[in-house]
Amino acid sequence: MCRVYLTITSTAPAATDLGYLLHKHPDRAQQFDISAGLAHVFYPEATYERCTVALVLEVDPIALVRGRRYGGDAFALSQYVNDRPYAASSMLAVALGKVFRTAMAGKCDARPDLVDQPLPLEIHLPALPSVGGPEMVLELFEPLGWSVQATPIPLDETVPHWGDSRYVNARLRGTVVLAQALSHLYVLLPVLDNAKHYWVSSDEVDKLVRAGSRWLADHPERDLIMRRYLAHQRDLVASAVSRLAEVDDLAPEALDNAVEDNEEKACDVLPLVARRKQAVLEALQAEGAARVVDLGCGEGALLRELIQDARFSEVLGVDVSPRALEVAERRLNMGRMPDSQRARLRLIQSSLTYRDERFAGYDAIVLMEVIEHLDTERLPALENNVFAHAGPRVVIVTTPNAEHNVRYERLAAGMMRHRDHRFEWTRAEFTAWATSVCERTGYVVRFAPIGIDDPDVGPPTQMAVFGRLDDKQRKAS
Repeated sequence: MCRVYLTITSTAPAATDLGYLLHKHPDRAQQFDISAGLAHVFYPEATYERCTVALVLEVDPIALVRGRRYGGDAFALSQYVNDRPYAASSMLAVALGKVFRTAMAGKCDARPDLVDQPLPLEIHLPALPSVGGPEMVLELFEPLGWSVQATPIPLDETVPHWGDSRYVNARLRGTVVLAQALSHLYVLLPVLDNAKHYWVSSDEVDKLVRAGSRWLADHPERDLIMRRYLAHQRDLVASAVSRLAEVDDLAPEALDNAVEDNEEKACDVLPLVARRKQAVLEALQAEGAARVVDLGCGEGALLRELIQDARFSEVLGVDVSPRALEVAERRLNMGRMPDSQRARLRLIQSSLTYRDERFAGYDAIVLMEVIEHLDTERLPALENNVFAHAGPRVVIVTTPNAEHNVRYERLAAGMMRHRDHRFEWTRAEFTAWATSVCERTGYVVRFAPIGIDDPDVGPPTQMAVFGRLDDKQRKAS
């Protein structure tokens, strides 16, 4: 038998209340059958000041390999002779999910007052696999409020020049609600390992959304977490993005991208979300814009590209949602950003439809997948704010092409790409709107397709690049 374990320690007043939350009495040792072997739960210490629970998993590697569920070549020696059963991988996550299922769900009938109470916790994982090294442990757990200590484990202490292994001795410390702490471990253990010991199917999307519903959408490494947890299966990742968008109103464009990318992946090497950013960046570069406002910046997808290009000397991210800006700050890792980039970037909260002096006078304003989230009666206010008052030399607008929706098999007839969209325009409707804006505000406009330009229904995304006329040009026109 091989053993892998973790410990969770509470130093809260009346520390033994941990037993109520876990539904495991400190005076009893218990064992549970799981698919990978036997899980044991016991308390090495249980005092009023300090209480530690240990979960020890006894893995039977021979039974694991021979079991049909796990597949592989049962006669291959490598299946038997390896170090994986000793590490805190997906097998330990499965044990956590079964042994502490009620605690992870945040249920405690005996002491309901404890369920949502943050506790001072320390979690110890002596052998934690980490594809990405100790830094990856920090990047995954620190945004969730944990203080992380991750010490690399040498390949062989007697042969120092071999260097470190892919395993770390990890300690997490923080004041966290226990149910959330368990959900962090349940999701992130297999993510760190970048592997699962069982077949990943659509059921895993349900598990991921259920366990990560309160924190995953805001995590700066959300995309990496989803890819690794779902074994890099794009259909499952797209489904998870959609499910998270349903429970979190932060980034509706995430669902747009998931629908579009999933439909186009078979015929378009570069996903639509990437093509959209590329088209905007190329338009900005062609217009010679150096000072740029990303109006409705959301989680900062375009901001990341802008600050990586030194040609953009000043970048302003604007969004009406403080929460969106907080997530953008985390996702952009502004605290660790190089000084040369950090000096060029600023985030502010403001509305698209109210006059704001702070984004007047820039070279360009970008509205990427923004206008369709506004009620049509608010568009004149946006036009006045952006074109008439701020008056940049260039305005770039992208929006879905409603005609292309018939190419999305998952989209029912008459449905829009996201539940937050107030409208989706055809090419003729977009052209009519842009032309009327030019007539009122002194701009000229050109249009460009983004994505595959279908001969019958046009591209999935349409882009308008507005250029401001100077006084001489206005008089001539």
